[in-house]
This record gives sequence, C-alpha cells and structure tokens, in this order.
Amino acid sequence: MIGRIMALIGAALLLAGAPARGQTVEIDYWQYFFKERVEAIDALIKQFEAANPGIKVKHTTFPYADYQTKVAAAIPAGEGPDVVQLYYGWLAQYMKAGLLQPLPTDRVDPAAIDRDFFPIVRNMKIDGKYYALPTAVRSLALFWNKKLFQEAGLDPNKPPQTLEELVEIARKTAKRDGGGNLLVGGMTVDLGMQDQHWVREVLFRQFGARPYSDDNKTVAYNTEAGAKAVAWYDSLVSKEKVSQFGFMTDQPTAFRSGKAALTIDGSFRLGAFDGQRGLEYGVTELPSYGGKRFNFASYWVNGVTSKAKDAKRDAAIKFLQFVTSADAMELWLQKVGELPARVAVASKDANQNHPKYGPFIRGLAYANATDFVDELGQRKIMIDLFDRINLKGVSPAESLRIAAEEEQKLLDGHYKK
Repeated sequence: MIGRIMALIGAALLLAGAPARGQTVEIDYWQYFFKERVEAIDALIKQFEAANPGIKVKHTTFPYADYQTKVAAAIPAGEGPDVVQLYYGWLAQYMKAGLLQPLPTDRVDPAAIDRDFFPIVRNMKIDGKYYALPTAVRSLALFWNKKLFQEAGLDPNKPPQTLEELVEIARKTAKRDGGGNLLVGGMTVDLGMQDQHWVREVLFRQFGARPYSDDNKTVAYNTEAGAKAVAWYDSLVSKEKVSQFGFMTDQPTAFRSGKAALTIDGSFRLGAFDGQRGLEYGVTELPSYGGKRFNFASYWVNGVTSKAKDAKRDAAIKFLQFVTSADAMELWLQKVGELPARVAVASKDANQNHPKYGPFIRGLAYANATDFVDELGQRKIMIDLFDRINLKGVSPAESLRIAAEEEQKLLDGHYKK
C-alpha cells in the first residue's frame, strides 16, 4: 500500500505543471518587428502547433527602438514573453537582471551544441549551461548595384575585392549636382547600422590593430594602426567625397533606392533587397586589405525567460528546440536570408556556393563576434568617435583616444560588478 502511495505521489510530481488532458498551454513569443522575420516565425509557429496540438504560441512584435526596454520592463513584472528573441550582445545585461533561465542540459545538451553550431554561439554558454540559442547567424558582405556600375562604365559583374578597388569604384560611381550635393553615393557610411562592426572587427584588424585584449577587459585599438583605420573610413566622406553621413536617411534605404553603388550589410537584408523592384545587385565577400580578410559575426538568440514556469516552461523549451532545428534554419534562410546556425546546414553545397548566401557563409570562417558588455553603449561610443571628427574637427587619433577612454570606463564598470 505504501509503495502504491509513493508511486502515485511520484507520478503526481512528474505531472506537476503539465497541462491537464484536453487543456491547451499558451506561451508568448516576442521579437522585434522586421517583416521577413515576422513571416518566418509565423510559418514556424503554424508548423509547431500542428505537431504540438496542446500548445499555442502567441507572437508579439515591437519596433526595434522600443524592443529592449519593453522586454526589460515586462519580465520582472511577471508579464511579457515566455520565449524571447534577443541580440547576443545584450546577454550580459539580461543575465544581470535575471531575465533568462538556463536551458536544461538533459534537453539541450551543451556538448551537442558545441559540436553542431558555429563556435560563435558559445558566447551563450555560462558555467557549462546554455542560456539561449540562435536559429540563424549573421556575417557581413559587400553589396553592389549592377545598374550603377554599368552607368559608370564598369563591369557589372566585377565588384571590388580590395579596399583600394572599393575607393576607386566609389569615386567613379558617386554623383553630385552643380552645387556639390550628393545625388548617388559611391559607398554608404552609417555607424548606426553595420559600419560600427566593419570598423571595430574588420578595419581595425586589417590595419594592424586589435579591438580588445584576449580577455575582453582592455581596449586595444588606441594605437597608430587603429588611428589609420579610423582615418581611412572617415576619408570616404572628408577626402574622397564619395558619401556623406545621413545620406538618404540610412544605409539600407540609400542602397535599396538605387542611390548607392556599394554598401556593407548583413545577410538579413537579402529578403528586403530581393523584394525591391528594379534593384539589380550582387553580393561578394568583404574587401581585403594587405591580403587580410576579416569579418564580423552576430546573431539573435531565443531564450526562455524567468517568467516561464511549470507547463509553460516545458512548452517554451519545446518551442525553442523547434525553432533551432535544422529544418527551421532552412526555412529561415529562405524567408529571411540569415545563415543557418548549424554548421552542417550552412555548409551544404547549395548554400555554400549560392551567389548571394555564399559570400556570407564563407565569411563566417574568418569572422569575430564582439563580446559586448553594453551593446547600445558601445555603439554610441563608435558613433561619437566619428561625430567628433566630422562635427568638431577633432583629429582621428585624438578622437580615437577619447573613445578608448570612454569604452575602457564602460568595460571597467562591467567587470568590477
């Protein structure tokens, strides 16, 4: 009798938090609004619910500018998402605030993740446990407008492969009116978009500087080589006159509108650019300098929030596993253009040699993911670096020194805590 009672108690404990037969568990999934991402998640939710009839997923989106603060306010109040999509660079802040819970190792095996996903994903592992996983990863590539190349008498199928060639082509494709106003940019510049990463993880390294020390605790770019990299980027505006900050509102708008010959952006732009009528473009790997190639890798991850308990937690983990499966990654690649986070999926011949996906996938082999401690704060430091040069006349070397001091204070504050 006692044995039977104990068995019943054990069964009750196993079922605790599980939905009663016939009941449905609803979980909330949040992400920022990006048309192609919304469509991809909606398609995945439809597949997931068909395979898991006892679970419903409510999909909520917010404008990017409001997203991080919405998440940070909702979860501590016991509201908001059970599964949240967040930028990998925000992990340190989310962990400090206790907004995420670790993924159970019996269902999300850290060794399997280490083996199957690109190494950059390991930034999500703390004390042997993963706190979030991506469906896709990103790298950067150079986009070129074939029509503008033809108008400038250039081969529309021969993009620049070096920084020297980039400047030469930018000069030939840039157009200004009689008053000197920029009509067509030879090359876009936008530190609020992907150029902050191009400068930090690519140009610094190509010119011989390092962004940070190996342990990420010390700023390392305040060197003569770092100043040369800053001066080269700024010369696109100040010396070469092939672009200007704020042209056509932002980087992707200028290129999508056919008003920029060259731009550096992420694979997530493919869906939007493909949908732009009349835009004929190509994609190639980032230009080299001195024979050196570097790239920047990033990703958005799916995490289970501290709000998810019992049956909702179980359902949330199931959904996270589903959206990070190989099949989900293939769908995401087709709908959004972001690269599969699983090496085996990304490395398929059809993906590796694809004319548009291929350059991004190949770029992952020499990419670095910045270990942000405050992504928004570090982005602002990069923007301010060039604002001082262009708006206040500060020299590249001096402005770089100020930026390094500001960022070092930020790093010191983070690691002391």
